[in-house]
Amino acid sequence: MRLYLFADSGEACIGIEKDGFLYDVSDIAGDDMISLIEYFEDYREEFLEKLNEEDAKKIEIGNAFILAPYYNPQKIICIGKNYLEHCNEANAKPPSKPVVFSKYITAIIGNDDYIIHPEETNQLDYEGELAVIIGKEGKRISKENAFDYVFGYSIINDVSARDLQFSEGQWVRAKSLDTFAPFGPCIVTKDEIENPQNLRIQTRLNGELMQDDNTGSMIFKIPDLIEFVSRNITLVPGDIISTGTPSGVGHFKNPPRYLVPGSEVEVEIEKIGILRNKVKEYSE
Repeated sequence: MRLYLFADSGEACIGIEKDGFLYDVSDIAGDDMISLIEYFEDYREEFLEKLNEEDAKKIEIGNAFILAPYYNPQKIICIGKNYLEHCNEANAKPPSKPVVFSKYITAIIGNDDYIIHPEETNQLDYEGELAVIIGKEGKRISKENAFDYVFGYSIINDVSARDLQFSEGQWVRAKSLDTFAPFGPCIVTKDEIENPQNLRIQTRLNGELMQDDNTGSMIFKIPDLIEFVSRNITLVPGDIISTGTPSGVGHFKNPPRYLVPGSEVEVEIEKIGILRNKVKEYSE
């Protein structure tokens, strides 16, 4: 299923996409997407019945005000240097184990929301990434069992202030400023994607293709990441693992191609959709 959070008359509603419509299932699951993720199997049959009701409440997806799938994960776990060509463009040695950092949840925005260009940076960059949505609690998860803990997939743009990132010796602030985690536009449940390691991932800046790769190019695959992260960190429903970005980021272009007010950036991942955001200048 393809799950969305959308606004209707000022209220957040959970919708399931079918034939170009969002079927409102808030009467079944409320408006808490993370709770839905945790108890999804309890709702599945009711959802399927709702999708077949002739008088079900629904809205054309093109007319819906789409929000981020949710704004309150316990953790956004990010992976750095996870595509070989991205390491090469940065003249960085490929890591021997996953590089893990985090983004603060206050950075989350949805599809078509604005990325704010803060005064503190002149090197604002994009990073299109596949997001793995955790579906149940687990610790010390083996690679062999990793997909049992996956609920589905989405898209994250790991927006980064490069001048802050490379001058401060750590990455969290440079990647966690407000609006630096565009997320969405939906969650696709894992049964809809047979092989998440074979998805085309692209990023476009003002319509120009900047990143173009396949998730199969990851150095550390999804099971590796889940095993590594969960070794000493408990994963819970709604946690997001952002799996790293391919080559083609703006900072390493010649000349560099940074986001500026007025820029439009799109991240598209096969079988999931397009996450689109414009950039605007910070104002009080």
